[in-house]
Amino acid sequence: MTSDQPLPSFPDGFLWGVSTSAFQIEGAVDEDGRGPSSWDAFVRRPGAVKDGGDATVATGHYHRWREDVELLRELGVDAYRFSVSWPRVQPSGTGPVNAAGLDFYDRLVDALCAAGIRPVPTLFHWDTPLPLEERGGWLERDTARRFADYTEHVAARLGDRVPHWITLNEPAELTLLGYGIGEHAPGRELLFDALPAAHHQLLGHGLAVRALRAHGARSVGIANSHGPVRPLSGGEADTAAAELYDVLTNRLFADPLLTGRYPDENLAAALPGPVADDLKVISEPLDWYGVNYYQPTLVASPGPDAGESEFAGVGLPARLPFSLREIPGKERTGFGWAVVPEGLPEILHTLRARYGDRLPPVMITENGCSYPDPVHDARRIAFHDAHLRALHSACAAGADVRGYFIWSLLDNFEWAEGYSQRFGLVHVDYATLERTPKDSFHWLRGVLRDRAGRQP
Repeated sequence: MTSDQPLPSFPDGFLWGVSTSAFQIEGAVDEDGRGPSSWDAFVRRPGAVKDGGDATVATGHYHRWREDVELLRELGVDAYRFSVSWPRVQPSGTGPVNAAGLDFYDRLVDALCAAGIRPVPTLFHWDTPLPLEERGGWLERDTARRFADYTEHVAARLGDRVPHWITLNEPAELTLLGYGIGEHAPGRELLFDALPAAHHQLLGHGLAVRALRAHGARSVGIANSHGPVRPLSGGEADTAAAELYDVLTNRLFADPLLTGRYPDENLAAALPGPVADDLKVISEPLDWYGVNYYQPTLVASPGPDAGESEFAGVGLPARLPFSLREIPGKERTGFGWAVVPEGLPEILHTLRARYGDRLPPVMITENGCSYPDPVHDARRIAFHDAHLRALHSACAAGADVRGYFIWSLLDNFEWAEGYSQRFGLVHVDYATLERTPKDSFHWLRGVLRDRAGRQP
């Protein structure tokens, strides 16, 4: 239930935004020189996507971007986080740039700036160019170098107007779901042999940071997924399983970035290449640190009494040394995720306690919920109201949080879930592509207008 009290005020300069990603909204996958991505290949696998859908059209953003920029202007957000499609800019992942692809993002950035909205591009949101994927993708060290080259091209074209950059989105999910258990592209089932993909993504991030700095970027971050990890019980086996899961999903990606070390020496020794030298690149200083928060994770030891094991709606193999359990007593979203607003200040406190002054200012780069309600989505309003109040409590307790981005502006193609999950503030009729702002859109617009009215 939404509180009757207005939301508390966040500090001046706090950035309010919404997020999307290229593959999920653009469509036009074979137009204007765009090359195929790992996801274009993956969705063609029988059974890979629950409703059999693909992103050939998605929300049609590639052709309707002006309409979507107008929605952003009407909403009144400060910033728009979108992603640049690597195969649209560099179809093979190497070599010549596709001018039409860069032109698209150039026009989008110009329109955002004209509307008074800060462009916040993410350089990689899981859509690896297929020729690179077929050569091993992020399991190969060369992909990190190719990513840095691509970053150079994008920064050279857009850098004069982009105030904030994000290198990668959620490398943990690509590693676990894409290379570890095969539920996402590229559909590999390598389990712990997927760890090189984590290292090479982080290396690519560090090289991209250097490329962005060379082009004058002054505000660079990354969008990592984070959430509290809790053991099912206080028993030794459950606690050990939870600690391992925390290392693999939280610390494996934050420790190298913020401390220049991996959380476990044995883990570091198992990674490929000159790891010590790579860590110097990976730990290039960040201007801010992005946190994508959705829910905590309840972890048990594996075994016949461990119950159903699931990760973000997908099954985990029983041979992993942990199992995941439902969090009891919590409302659940349409995706089945637990609604736990208090988990947001909890993970922010954990990050502060763990990294101290090595943690730069934080932005919440994703927070959102899927509900099937077409337009009258009171549950989404209640979700964001509760999470913003929880976030404010974290700020009052000392967390240095500089912004909050809602996932997502539009209903869209939700990866292996296809079109079955609706996260948008704007309803999309997938037959006609008509956009209809939901009640949550109007609620947020009111929040932002109220904020503007209270500023001196």
